[in-house]
Amino acid sequence: MATPGTSIRINALARRLVNDQLLTEQQALEAQQAAAENQQSLVSWLVNEERIDATAVATAAAQEYGVPLFDLDAMDREQMPVKLVDDKLIQKHRVLPLFQRGKRLFLAVSDPTEHDALDEIKFHTGLTTSAVLVQEDKLSTALEQALEDQDAAMSEMLNADLEELDLDVVDEEQQDDEGANLGVDDAPVVRYVNKVLLDAINGGASDIHFEPYEKQFRVRFRQDGILHEIANPPVSLASRLIARLKVMARMNIAERRIPQDGRIKLALSRNRAIDFRVNTCPTLYGEKVVLRILDSSAAQVGVDALGFEEAQKKAFLSAINKPYGMILVTGPTGSGKTVTLYTALNLLNKPEVNISTAEDPVEIQVPGINQVNVNPKTGLTFAEALRAFLRQDPDIVMVGEIRDLETAEIAVKAAQTGHLVLSTLHTNDAPQTLTRLANMGIPAFNIASSVNLILAQRLARRLCEHCKAPDELAREELIKEGIPQAEIDREWNVFKPVGCDLCTRGYKGRVGIFEVMPISEEMERLIMEGANAIRLREQAQAEGIEDLRTSGLRKVKAGITSLEELNRVTKD
Repeated sequence: MATPGTSIRINALARRLVNDQLLTEQQALEAQQAAAENQQSLVSWLVNEERIDATAVATAAAQEYGVPLFDLDAMDREQMPVKLVDDKLIQKHRVLPLFQRGKRLFLAVSDPTEHDALDEIKFHTGLTTSAVLVQEDKLSTALEQALEDQDAAMSEMLNADLEELDLDVVDEEQQDDEGANLGVDDAPVVRYVNKVLLDAINGGASDIHFEPYEKQFRVRFRQDGILHEIANPPVSLASRLIARLKVMARMNIAERRIPQDGRIKLALSRNRAIDFRVNTCPTLYGEKVVLRILDSSAAQVGVDALGFEEAQKKAFLSAINKPYGMILVTGPTGSGKTVTLYTALNLLNKPEVNISTAEDPVEIQVPGINQVNVNPKTGLTFAEALRAFLRQDPDIVMVGEIRDLETAEIAVKAAQTGHLVLSTLHTNDAPQTLTRLANMGIPAFNIASSVNLILAQRLARRLCEHCKAPDELAREELIKEGIPQAEIDREWNVFKPVGCDLCTRGYKGRVGIFEVMPISEEMERLIMEGANAIRLREQAQAEGIEDLRTSGLRKVKAGITSLEELNRVTKD
């Protein structure tokens, strides 16, 4: 209560209330002091304590500050862009987003002097904010309804029987007050994000996509190379879910205008942890977040699980056991090149061998192998990493990708001077890889003397063994697909996907389709003569090397995959 020694100055709104004879000056001073002590605005305190009618206070505020009074009951609450502002900020400042016009967001307030609220919401949304005066009692009702809708949406999103999930985020740092204020540690949000991550791991997904749109929020998993829509959480919860992911990945949650990269490490048990590589990208309606699941056990599948035919496996093992030379793996992004390379490295990883890798980024961490993340921004390119490796007494070097002439020249020189070099290129098949190196500027002699083997590959989905069914195709269709007539006459069994509870739309897991091309003496001669890819392919066929299509047809004949899937991954 104010005393004669109190130095509180009466503010403009309180003075208006005194002039309108709604309060005495002493009452106004006492109201200001009590509102400050309770961390409320003067308007909220007066109405909540029933000192003045809400309509009278709102009318006085409108007259004092020269702003119109808006009737909140006339607003369609379903059209309010509540999702633009986190509900923690709405609760903290008692404001309600009414509508957006371009880059300006109009907020319902009961006290026009609450400038801090407008500034903080402007900072978090990146939008210019303007206050719209409303009655305190109507604002309270609207806020309560909006927050109830948020809670109901969260409850609906979470399954009623969802057990308490408690994944450990390894090395998750203590978040600052800003993170806490955004509600990223809310138990329902944490549980839902944990559930999505666990479902993705258990479902064998390679990527998780969180995608905000104007009227929906979509979660998709990439399973066996194909994206599938998994869930549609309420769009009003998008900011909370994305903020939680950014906190887990140790990103700046206040930065929404530029892409960010981070990592999450989840401890599933004492002996198993899963890494996620996380990237955010600003879109029209918020940040899209994609998580790549990096499971180290994927690189320990063993050579037999890759899908080689017997002759291909023999050629592959022969090449990786040579003391020097270059092995190149080629194929599009997502074709399994990394797993193939790490399968080879695991076979070669022994205490007496020095293995170093340069990758962008390191996806699979393996004890006993010296792994380097390249970082072009700091000057650590593939070429620089490779130069450093060669000064550290290496036996085996793996370069994530040969992208330029400089890297190619160093890799070739390493292969010619007693080192085994493994790397990747982006070409469609094995013969094209040789011409790509020549087009980069590598002399034909160096290509012929350094490359031991080229492996082109694709990943095809495996048919589910529990539900696949025979696919009755006409003889003409089989011939059109490239199956020799003689083989069709000896009965060709083609299967198609059906779908059951144990698979995803008729497929479960993936298998590699390979073209394994060792560089023979005749192939070396053609390279020296500058032969093009067509001539090199003819020589490979003459040597009995199966191309990707022929190798894939073997998988179809064995009932491992379908013709439809083979066409998806091998037809240009």
